[in-house]
This record gives sequence, structure tokens and C-alpha cells, in this order.
Amino acid sequence: MGIGASLFLIAVGAILTFALDVSISGLDLDVVGWILMAVGAAGLILTTVIWSGRRRTVVTNTPVDRRVVEESDPVPPPPM
Repeated sequence: MGIGASLFLIAVGAILTFALDVSISGLDLDVVGWILMAVGAAGLILTTVIWSGRRRTVVTNTPVDRRVVEESDPVPPPPM
């Protein structure tokens, strides 16, 4: 589950819990909303933990040639 799916579950759960005032026989939408928010939060935490290990910076030490070569303007030949 990615970050987007986790945020989607949290949003749908919050809508079911806080925004809707509908009663369905045999189903409590508040409980379903809380469950969806919990699953979304768990998925967000797990995704963050899993991806934090993959985003490491690799530094390679390669020698750099730091010689500066200065070239002077060529001197034109004398007139004949």
C-alpha cells in the first residue's frame, strides 16, 4: 500500500465517521470509518518505514584532476 492509498483510506474513514449520519441495519458506519482510518494510518506508517531504508544517499570518492592548464595566446609570427 502506498502513501496515496493510505491517505485515501484515512479520508474515506473520516467521511464515514464524522460526515455521514446514515443508519444501515446491521452495519455501523462509524465503526467501519474508524477501521478504515486505522488501516490507513497503519499503511502510512509501514510505507514510511519501508521507504525510509531505500532512500539512502550513496557517495563515491573518485579522484578529481584539479590541474589548471593555462594556455597563453599564441604569439603571431613577425611580419616579413
